[in-house]
Amino acid sequence: MARLAEQLADAGYNVMTTREPGGSPGAEAIRHVLLSGAAKPLGPVAEAILFGAARADHVATAIEPALAAGTWVLCDRFIDSTRVYQGVLGKVEPGLVRALERIAVGRTRPDLTLVLDVPAELGLARVRARPGARPDRFESEDLAFHRALRTAYRELADGEPQRCMVIEAARKADEVAAAVWQAVTSRLIVPDSLAAAREVLG
Repeated sequence: MARLAEQLADAGYNVMTTREPGGSPGAEAIRHVLLSGAAKPLGPVAEAILFGAARADHVATAIEPALAAGTWVLCDRFIDSTRVYQGVLGKVEPGLVRALERIAVGRTRPDLTLVLDVPAELGLARVRARPGARPDRFESEDLAFHRALRTAYRELADGEPQRCMVIEAARKADEVAAAVWQAVTSRLIVPDSLAAAREVLG
């Protein structure tokens, strides 16, 4: 995401990067509750509601004002995370997931969602290799959970090809970043507008 933001900025676009859960003061407070595991004993429904509350604050106080100002918003995780983690794996009733989405997001939907896909074993190994790694509530789940998670994300992406693109992310970081840039420019930036932005920059 950092590389994409830099490339878009270099091309003349205003960019904001953010994350979920979090991205706004209220949502960051809820993030701690969720990722620490404090909400896990309450069950998937309670977690889904907390994610919805965090997302509502994030959208209202950070994302919508940025979009209104003409800024591109890059968000690390969004509605699909709740659909997959709590909806598919947590077996939260789909109607509740959709209702929370309508309340929290309304019509503020992504133009493009990139699913960075890696085998579960590699994803967990990367988590463990982070400096000072301390897996959070979801990263601490077992391998079977993460394999099911990967399958659910791929099925979601296959079901919404007009919005979602799968990026094979087992490659080197430079190769993944190049694939992300290609995906974004092919879907969201027409060549003439990209060239014009670069010309303005000189």
